[in-house]
Amino acid sequence: MAGRLRQPTGRYGGRSAEERQAERRRRFLEAGLQVFGDRPGFRSATVAALSEAAGLSTRQFYEEFRTLEDVLAALHLQVNDWAEAAALAALAEARHLPLAERVAAVFGAYAADVTADPRRIRITFVEIIGVSPALEEQRLDRRARWVDFICAEADAAVARGEAAPRDYRIAATAFIGGVNGLLHDWSAGRVEATLDQVVEELVRQLLAVLRPVGWSPDGHHP
Repeated sequence: MAGRLRQPTGRYGGRSAEERQAERRRRFLEAGLQVFGDRPGFRSATVAALSEAAGLSTRQFYEEFRTLEDVLAALHLQVNDWAEAAALAALAEARHLPLAERVAAVFGAYAADVTADPRRIRITFVEIIGVSPALEEQRLDRRARWVDFICAEADAAVARGEAAPRDYRIAATAFIGGVNGLLHDWSAGRVEATLDQVVEELVRQLLAVLRPVGWSPDGHHP
């Protein structure tokens, strides 16, 4: 990134400069997950406090990042990457299963990953909101990626004769908003249900979109 301090080169302690840089970055991101995802939160955090939590210096911080916002942006992408990897792995395992079981497997894996650490939920659903136009653009771009994921799987279900043919983009966008809101409220203790019950509700809602009343796989509409 422009404006950062220059990195040292060469080997030190048996590790290359690139390895040391990756280790520092990992430690700053772990500290960011703790500081932003718990207390005091992003808006009350300082570079000094984050560096102390990482066990590194502020000079080392500026060798890796320009601002705390850069750390939050990296964490937001990382949390989404973890969730996406979990969903894709579940989908790969469930490819041969009927639609309802595939949907349950994917959203079960996604929900389990996102809620495995309350700090991840806070990063991706709370701290990222309203920070800056750049982060808002990133948040919307990442949400659009999830919409694309659902639309692609909906189209695959249509091709298999498992779902009604239509353009699912608006429905998928609305559904993703519901997923985010429900999981956030559940994690905040506002929804009295188990995570399995939350996933079951999400699966019911998506299946109702894919298989509306009056549609049947043979194409007959009662």
